[in-house]
Amino acid sequence: MILVTGGAGFIGSNIVASLNKAGRSDVVVNDFIGDDDKWRNLQKRRLADVVPPAGLTKWLDGRKLDAVIHMGAISDTTATDGDLVMETNFRLSLRLLDWCTATRTPFIYASSAATYGDGTQGFVDDWSPKALQTLKPMNLYGLSKHLFDQVVSERVQRKEALPPHWAGVKFFNVFGPNEYHKGKMMSVLARVFDGARVGGSVKLFKSHRDGIADGDQRRDFIYVDDAVAVVRWLLDATAVNGIFNAGTGQARSFREMIEAMFAALGRAPNIEYIDMPENIRGQYQYFTQADMGNLRRAGYNAGFTPLEEAVTQYVTRYLARPDRYH
Repeated sequence: MILVTGGAGFIGSNIVASLNKAGRSDVVVNDFIGDDDKWRNLQKRRLADVVPPAGLTKWLDGRKLDAVIHMGAISDTTATDGDLVMETNFRLSLRLLDWCTATRTPFIYASSAATYGDGTQGFVDDWSPKALQTLKPMNLYGLSKHLFDQVVSERVQRKEALPPHWAGVKFFNVFGPNEYHKGKMMSVLARVFDGARVGGSVKLFKSHRDGIADGDQRRDFIYVDDAVAVVRWLLDATAVNGIFNAGTGQARSFREMIEAMFAALGRAPNIEYIDMPENIRGQYQYFTQADMGNLRRAGYNAGFTPLEEAVTQYVTRYLARPDRYH
């Protein structure tokens, strides 16, 4: 069996779908399902079990698993409950790392590009303790992921025991089907689609930085299929251990993403630029771009879906259909 924590969530449910497609139905999901539509992320899946977070420790006792894919986390970058975020994101990760070490179980976990903070130190996934110490995350979510990366890195440096195969994945701006339960943490594309489809304009932030045009703030947008492909490759590449970026290596603007959405709808772009709230102007990131050299050197040679193609797939196969779920 394979355990996927956060398996009812965005990236997690797409990983479960990929495992099912590969012929595996012995997949166990550990997640909060809640009372909204998050359950729909699992409606097409084949599962061996669904384990609530409170029951995970007892469920793991005496188990033998093929792997743990740890995607579960509070991923809201505006979260303010520090105790809850640290318990959910940091301490649970430590317990799973220790369990996988003790049971000799491969362990793949989600880190985040939020660990890079404002980007002044760049986006190179050097996971040595010295390099990680230079990073300054800007929110609780990023800090919780960063602290765990540091624990893993320091255990490697001290030659302490770890799982026989492990990898961390620093996801950049992932978008695609099954993100709908995330609310304000959905991609911009998912948030604005319904209004744009019925003729409304899309509001993007003006630039408040010299030399950068309105809507030209850039992110490394990666389609969820490509993010899942990285995870699946790392799971299979048993000789590869480390912490790796998962982006495309090419920053694209919010304007380009929304223009691609309108093109997929067969309409001319209808974009309105609005002032960015003053309370976030000082900490707003204008650019993120993953350095993908580390993963390439490790042997990953698959391509990444170009933004326009990915947006077209998302719109035509999911967002514009009655059933939007993968």
